[in-house]
Amino acid sequence: MLVMKVLFISKYGNEVREGKHENLNNIKSDISNIEKLNLKNIDAVIHLASIANDPMAELDKNLSWETSSLNSVRLMDFCKKIKVKKIIYASSGSVYGIKKEKKVTENSSLVPLSLYNKVKMVTEKVIQSYDDYFDVYIIRPATVCGYSKRMRLDVSVNILTFSALEKKEITVFGGKQIRPNIHINDMCELYITLLKTKKIKPGIYNAGFENLSILDIAKKVQKIIPSKIKIIKNTNDPRSYRINSEKLLKAGFRPKFKVEDAIKELSKLYNSKILFAQQNNYSLKHLKKILKKKKK
Repeated sequence: MLVMKVLFISKYGNEVREGKHENLNNIKSDISNIEKLNLKNIDAVIHLASIANDPMAELDKNLSWETSSLNSVRLMDFCKKIKVKKIIYASSGSVYGIKKEKKVTENSSLVPLSLYNKVKMVTEKVIQSYDDYFDVYIIRPATVCGYSKRMRLDVSVNILTFSALEKKEITVFGGKQIRPNIHINDMCELYITLLKTKKIKPGIYNAGFENLSILDIAKKVQKIIPSKIKIIKNTNDPRSYRINSEKLLKAGFRPKFKVEDAIKELSKLYNSKILFAQQNNYSLKHLKKILKKKKK
């Protein structure tokens, strides 16, 4: 039986509730106060603490560095003290920057474009510096798609799908930019696999299985949800990256879901009135509100 104590912290609403799983211990705290928590007998830590994307990172640059890089030192020191055996860190496939080559592997150079990318890269280095003490897994995920209770409507597949559902029109800025994708169910399954497995060796792993242009994603949405595609050619978004996940596949992990699965699921939930827009679905807007309250 897999027994875990989970430290769950969220600025967007706590969707993990006590009593839903006998092995879940939900502690309300903050990563900056990790040393003050009376935690012990923890075998593994999944480190997800970060300011989530490019626009959010730019809102408060100090907060971005503090949340990810500086607090990761604090977290690693604490994990070392309580003798944690395994660290799983969620980095980002965007650390590679813009690449012309089609096969962007874990050995490809890191050329981060944005503050968010740079913070992720530096945090990777921080965590790797502790690999004498833990089995360290650095995961570089693609853009996650699909439904969750704290729904993200500010990532490519989700936002294009929701636009088609709400407006019957999909606005595409540019369209040639490539985005790698991974379904949220596969992302969660990967974390569970890494918690349980002894077969996958510690190291860096890309996790993304469909490299698609924004326009190709829009066309996939259009096939499932009748809608018009409006292309705006002049765009200042230079981000275009792809990742190759052969290393993870060779290690034995197999994804079960595709972008089309996410689109169909979101459409079904929208039509069932389960999926609808709320403020915390848009991380940037929600973080702005939190930071505004702090300044008062």
